[in-house]
Amino acid sequence: MPLVLVPLVGAEPVVPIIAISAMFSNTSRMTAFLKYVDWRRVAIVLVASVPTCVLGAWGYTRLTDAGAALVIGSMLILSVPLRRLAKRRDLKISDTGLGAGAVGYGLVVGGTSGSGVILLSLLMAVGLEGAAVIATDAAISVATSIIKISVFGLAGVVTAQVLAFAVLIGVIALPGAFLAKAFVERMPVHIHTAILDAAVIIGGVVMISAALRQLL
Repeated sequence: MPLVLVPLVGAEPVVPIIAISAMFSNTSRMTAFLKYVDWRRVAIVLVASVPTCVLGAWGYTRLTDAGAALVIGSMLILSVPLRRLAKRRDLKISDTGLGAGAVGYGLVVGGTSGSGVILLSLLMAVGLEGAAVIATDAAISVATSIIKISVFGLAGVVTAQVLAFAVLIGVIALPGAFLAKAFVERMPVHIHTAILDAAVIIGGVVMISAALRQLL
């Protein structure tokens, strides 16, 4: 989404737009996988991440357009090696470790886009697999989106343009979760992962390049 939105609206409103549109996509995703949600892990993550999520969202509102592009692009690129490193080391953590990791996740998710890989890695490291990861991630993301939207609203960055783009994207994406459920059951994991990694890295490079052009 950042790769598509930045040329249209600039980098600064991207995180607010994605936060609002994510309410639609994550709610539909949670509904599609509702029976797999691990509500205990949802509670652990939210208790630990809410304060830092507020702080991260407030910090994002202080960035310039170029600064926002650098933050988002860097996070997108870093997410790929971080996820691969966690997988290679077969990282396993306890619920206490999940809470500790969620503190850092809250700060990152509050002020960037593309930070979902951190939450996915934490949930897999605590022992969740397959549909349980998708469902639990969606439930947590709904809550963090509400928090971010509240902060962005109070800071005055939720303009009519932001709201219009977000609602349009959200409505169009609603059926996607149910289509994704069918694909998840059929597509080989390594192919799906490779496609996502390539898209994320390309998007990050494009955003950083645009930001550097503005700064130079």
